[in-house]
Amino acid sequence: MSNPLHASDIAYHIHSQTNLASHETVGPTVMVRGEGIYTWDDQGKQYLDAMSGMWSAALGYSEARLEAAALRQMKQLPYHQNFAHRSTEPAIQLAERLISLAPVPMSKVLFACSGSEANDTAIKLAWYYWSALGQPQRRKIISRNRAYHGTTIASASLTGLAHLHQDFGLPLPGFLHVTCPHHYREGLPGETEEDFSTRLAAELETLIEHEGADTIAAFFAEPLMGTGGVITPPAGYFEKIQQVLKRHDILLVADEVICGFGRTGNWWGSQTFGLQPDMITCAKALSASYLPISALMISEPVYQAMKSQSEKIGIFGHGFTYGGHPVPAAVALECLNIYEERQLPAHAQQVGARLGAGLRKLADHPLVGEVRGAGLMWGVEVVADKATKAAFPKDWKVGLSVSKNTEANGVTARSLNDSVVFAPPLIITAAEVDVVLEAFGKGLDASLAQLREQSRFSG
Repeated sequence: MSNPLHASDIAYHIHSQTNLASHETVGPTVMVRGEGIYTWDDQGKQYLDAMSGMWSAALGYSEARLEAAALRQMKQLPYHQNFAHRSTEPAIQLAERLISLAPVPMSKVLFACSGSEANDTAIKLAWYYWSALGQPQRRKIISRNRAYHGTTIASASLTGLAHLHQDFGLPLPGFLHVTCPHHYREGLPGETEEDFSTRLAAELETLIEHEGADTIAAFFAEPLMGTGGVITPPAGYFEKIQQVLKRHDILLVADEVICGFGRTGNWWGSQTFGLQPDMITCAKALSASYLPISALMISEPVYQAMKSQSEKIGIFGHGFTYGGHPVPAAVALECLNIYEERQLPAHAQQVGARLGAGLRKLADHPLVGEVRGAGLMWGVEVVADKATKAAFPKDWKVGLSVSKNTEANGVTARSLNDSVVFAPPLIITAAEVDVVLEAFGKGLDASLAQLREQSRFSG
């Protein structure tokens, strides 16, 4: 390979969520610069990043206020731990700010460095909570198929995607999964969304009764499922699910790692879809991904249980070296200021409506089966047969073809199975939304032409 940096990447660097054997042949795309919602690779190619990196670069790639916040804090106090009564001004202020912004009353904040860590912590605290209440047998955790909650051992067990489990020996025992709430794929013929939601609530109740409610600690849910393909909950879903959880006294944890901070058109996905959680995890847009930080917000009952346990044991035996790191916390505070000052959740709702409307105009395209989403988070399901909803063979990788052809037109999207998904930075303009739509339309047309040339599509 002529480029020494590319050769070094292949020789020394393992890439997440990548076919490692293929990478040795394909090599990396090395990104070298970002400005606004655009990035550039080392070959000089420009991309409009319609995925915000990993759902997360909410303010794009050149927000000077975040750079300044990091530098100020780096000069003043570049690091301190928060064990044993130590604290820092940015961590204190950020915790207070998050509680003030919470979609339902919350009591305290515990910081970590990633969404996976925040969800792992929520699992531990659910167990801790029930132990404090004299029910240590409540260990089982319920999630959904196609859910994504992270890749650490426990959060990957929550995740309902087979490739995160296969040959890792996951999920761990006690992690249970129910049907993905995707009406388009999982609904029965003639079943309305409301009826589908009723059926899924009944499925959950049956599982709880079969396992024993007194063995179940918590139910985890993304308000709008991300990596599963941008799956919007069907009508009545969370209302019915929460009724079941309340009947059986099971904690609800809202995974807002992707949905939080304006992505769905409100500050929180819980507001958009009517969740009343006992704990909330957040990350990604918390710092617009300028620096790693995540947070877990907990309700007062959960905190009281934690307090009583730490008093009984003598210590709260959990924490991270970089939890509440003052530099990422300072950047996160400035992020929250920017989201508020520029009214970016409302902006996401406005320009997101334009993106959604533009994608729905492509519903008649021969490859488009379903368009779904909210705010600035959308998915388009690619199908082989619109009438029957039949999917293409997985090994054809048609969704990947569409995303690559979209990228060839200068816009980065993401293929998740045979869905192509979009989550551009919250600062995207209406004109830039139109650039995304044009590139995606061309990507669909290019993939359709390729399929017809290969005699794989006659529609």
